[in-house]
Amino acid sequence: MGSEVVRQVLPEEWELKKKQVELTRYEALLAQRELDLATLHAELHLFQGRYMAVLGGLYSRYDEIEAKIAEKLARLYPGNREARQKAVEARSQAEESAQAAKSARLNNETADKNRNYDFKPTENLKKLYREIAKRIHPDLATDEKQREHQQKLMAEANQAYEDGDEVRLQGILRQWESSPESVAGNECGARLVRVIRKIAQVKMRLRSIDIELQRLKESSLYQLKYKVEVAEAEGRDLLAEMAVFLSQQIVEAEQRLHNVLLRETVACS
Repeated sequence: MGSEVVRQVLPEEWELKKKQVELTRYEALLAQRELDLATLHAELHLFQGRYMAVLGGLYSRYDEIEAKIAEKLARLYPGNREARQKAVEARSQAEESAQAAKSARLNNETADKNRNYDFKPTENLKKLYREIAKRIHPDLATDEKQREHQQKLMAEANQAYEDGDEVRLQGILRQWESSPESVAGNECGARLVRVIRKIAQVKMRLRSIDIELQRLKESSLYQLKYKVEVAEAEGRDLLAEMAVFLSQQIVEAEQRLHNVLLRETVACS
């Protein structure tokens, strides 16, 4: 009987196996964290649309009245530098509010009339997104050209996820699986270096995601969203309450504008 030759496993091959297992764990973690970030972005985007639909027009109206008051006062007191500055600032705020309200109105006109402002992705949608993040994530690319390509695919995946479009996500995944970029190869040493670098890239991206999540959760939009959700759990509509309060402020502002106009009439007579 001939003796079998047992090939000795090289140290770099053992290290490669260890690093591949480590990379697999990090890829799964990264996919979940990207999902968390994409979900929060989608929730905030939809909440902002809801907020603007309820309050955007009211804020625009209120800021326009305040701008008119400030401009009238600046004309009544032309030598008052502070009054002129307030008029400039008030007009800038009014224009910004008007533009925001216009954008929200156009978005609402082009959106589905039965738009659901609650972002509730299905388990299958989340599973598809995680799979794409694990396979296509830009931080897993080995060169800049490939990184740019994968960034575009991830951007498409992010939009499809926000839209709840499972068919589009499946198409992105199929497109990747049939592409040459999805095929890996090379000798052990080069593969080990590539895996080590991918682990380092994933770690960096995880830190960036944590920073971005923290930034979003500290934003005024997130804080308001949280307060609205707490109020809803108590059976209250906080945005509607804010709309009532703002409407009262508009009435008061209109009265102040009326008084300023009377002063202007007296000054001109």
